[in-house]
Amino acid sequence: MSVPLVELNIEKLREEELEEARAIQSVMMPGEPLRAGAVRISHEFLPVAGVGGDFLDYFELADGSIGLYLGDVSGKGLPAAMYAALAVGTLRGVHKTGQSPASVLSTLNRRLLVQGVPRRYSATQYAVFDPRTAEMQVSGAGMPGPFHLSAEGCRVLDIPGLPAGLFANAEYDTSTVTMQPGDSVLFCTDGITDAFNMENEAFGISRLQSVCENGLRIPPRELLRRIFAAVEAFALGRQQHDDMAAAVFHYGLLTPFKA
Repeated sequence: MSVPLVELNIEKLREEELEEARAIQSVMMPGEPLRAGAVRISHEFLPVAGVGGDFLDYFELADGSIGLYLGDVSGKGLPAAMYAALAVGTLRGVHKTGQSPASVLSTLNRRLLVQGVPRRYSATQYAVFDPRTAEMQVSGAGMPGPFHLSAEGCRVLDIPGLPAGLFANAEYDTSTVTMQPGDSVLFCTDGITDAFNMENEAFGISRLQSVCENGLRIPPRELLRRIFAAVEAFALGRQQHDDMAAAVFHYGLLTPFKA
């Protein structure tokens, strides 16, 4: 039995809308790795659907500092991607103003609350690195980590903070990470730590730390490859239900390598 023409047209329209959503999603991710002085940053993104709710960006600021944010909005698919676009629009509107990471997240929280989208919120991390002091200021809103990779191993930076868009009185703290030459910081969404295998075990923080400790002082691109490969091997073919996004910030290259 042939498919009615109206159903074919609806299906074609949905595919065209999905393609447009993918195009919008692509501009919510960096186009290429960043190389600025002794800093190298690379990222990886793996949506579970054609589009997803994870987002990230990194950039140079007017004073020579390096900014980076990464987020994960509630929900999946096209609705999540649309809400992520709202969060990214807000962040891009304030990240060049020189505000502290905590102030940026406070602004994000206020503006998402003004929009008032039911059952939607954005877990987010925002970091600013000053190459003159080798210090990174990081604020978080409901995200795992980040993870500081150094000669001492892989340390979890436990930064408290409620996801943006939930509570008007949410407050955000700022942690300071002093970077040494060869150090890295991994930022990732919980799609990585919450990936499950066939036995219903989560990949978890400790396994991620183990991968990172075995990958100290390697290029950001290679560390990301190892992380995503480790998650894939752990899942053993199980279909995941959350997007995965990560960025590696590497400082003070001891030997040159590509980002």
